[in-house]
Amino acid sequence: MAENFLRIAFTPSVLDTQRRTYGRAQGPLPAGEVDEIGPDERAFLEERDSFYMATVTETGWPYVQHRGGPAGFLHVLDEHTLAFADVRGNRQLVSAGNLTHDSRVALILVDYPRRARLKVLGRATLLDPKEHPELAAKLLPAGKVERIVKIEVVGLDWNCPQNLTPRYTEPEVLAYTAQLRERITELEAQLAAKGPSDG
Repeated sequence: MAENFLRIAFTPSVLDTQRRTYGRAQGPLPAGEVDEIGPDERAFLEERDSFYMATVTETGWPYVQHRGGPAGFLHVLDEHTLAFADVRGNRQLVSAGNLTHDSRVALILVDYPRRARLKVLGRATLLDPKEHPELAAKLLPAGKVERIVKIEVVGLDWNCPQNLTPRYTEPEVLAYTAQLRERITELEAQLAAKGPSDG
C-alpha cells in the first residue's frame, strides 16, 4: 500500500492545489505505519538494473543521480530495507555529501517494456564496507565498494503507466527477436541451397 508515501507527498500545499484544480483533495490521510516492501515490490526491485535517486542539498535543492549495475544490484534486505554498493563514479560525491546532512532520499525505478514504475521514499545511511564486509560481499561479490548505501523505506507508490514510452535494452531486443532471427537464418540457408536464379 502507498498510504505512508501519500501521507508524506500530500502536504498542505499539495492538497490545496488539488482543491483549487479539481474541487477536492485526496487527503489528509490518517496516521499509520510505514509502507512495506511486499512480494510484488520485491520482485520488481530485484529485477531492475538502474534507478534514479534524489537527495537534498544543504541549500534545499533536489539533486538527482542515476545508479546502475547488473540486474538485482539493488538488494531487498527485508520488508523495510534496501541496500546497494556504491562504486567509484565521477568523484564529485554530491549524493554522498548530501546524505551526510540530510538522510532523505527518493528513488524512481522503471520497467520500460512493461511500462511500470515504482517510487520509493526513505532515509539513507552510508556504511563503510570495511566495517560491514559480509554485507559488502553480498551487495557486490566482485569489485571495489566505496561505500554501502542502506535505505530504510518509509513509503512506496506504484505510478501509472501514462506517458511512459516503452524502451528496450540490447539483451531484451535480442531475446524478443530471437525467433525472427532464427527464421531469417533458415530462409537464407534455403535460398543459398537453391543456388542462383536462372532468371
